[in-house]
Amino acid sequence: MTNIIDSRSPWANKPDRQTERENKREAVLRTAAELFNEKGFHATSLDEVAERLNVSKPTVYYYVKNKDEILFECVRIGLEMLEQASNEAIQKGGDSKENLIAVMRKYAEIVTMDFGMCLIRVGEDPLPLESRRKLRRLKSSIDLKFRSLIQQGIADGTLMPCDPKIAAFTIAGALSWIARWYDPKGPLIVEDITSQCVDLLMNGLNRRSSSRSGMN
Repeated sequence: MTNIIDSRSPWANKPDRQTERENKREAVLRTAAELFNEKGFHATSLDEVAERLNVSKPTVYYYVKNKDEILFECVRIGLEMLEQASNEAIQKGGDSKENLIAVMRKYAEIVTMDFGMCLIRVGEDPLPLESRRKLRRLKSSIDLKFRSLIQQGIADGTLMPCDPKIAAFTIAGALSWIARWYDPKGPLIVEDITSQCVDLLMNGLNRRSSSRSGMN
């Protein structure tokens, strides 16, 4: 005889329970990321994470082993968000310069989000050596993507000749710094910040002189 489970039962089927657990674990990680961003890693306790979630501390430990695991996961998620978003931006097509701008925009947007901000404001430095190595390997992939797009732009003439390594470090450094000063309650929205920062990085502060040169 086949047992029929009432859909209203608190004992949902296995896939639903798994999804529920994943959602709750993500809530723990996201809440911890918010606190890390506000107070710093060392100044944040798991008691505060539990309090903000309105659950007990043992409940938090059901989803994570310790604070180090939380930070590792927060930084990993931030890096994977950057990787996925940059891949999607490139897959939409366009020349190398257009792709570079698209990736820069995505980068700037993500570092204003909880996990992306935690990646920049806290990063992997508080973690044990092996954890730092794993995360830095993921970081290198983002750096190489910037370098590759810059190299392609130089080769096809859409970007001026430069050292791709220095250019990639400059772009990533400038965009990463947004995470440190961005205030969600501030007057500027993310789209405005992104547009202005990307425009400055691509065009600089020099006044465009095309009209002036045309008068000579």
